[in-house]
Amino acid sequence: MTKRRRHTPDQIIRKIAEGNKLLAGGSELDEVCRHLQIAESTWHRWVAQYGGMKASDAKRLKELEWENARLKKLLAEAELDKAMLKELAEGNF
Repeated sequence: MTKRRRHTPDQIIRKIAEGNKLLAGGSELDEVCRHLQIAESTWHRWVAQYGGMKASDAKRLKELEWENARLKKLLAEAELDKAMLKELAEGNF
């Protein structure tokens, strides 16, 4: 079993571009995926997520997703603190 590999947004954009060139040249999708060393499901997910993006756009998207996750976590913690303080203020501890 091979180790799972993470690709950076730049690598994904480059592989999509290379794959599209191979597909335009008449290669089949399974051949292209084998050449890129990815699964067909990965190809379809990448095209859906990054298709038509430039590398800088993809990088910014990842940064925004990370920031959004961080903010959601902070909001959840604040809501929990608020609920705990409300319980204490009502005397239900």
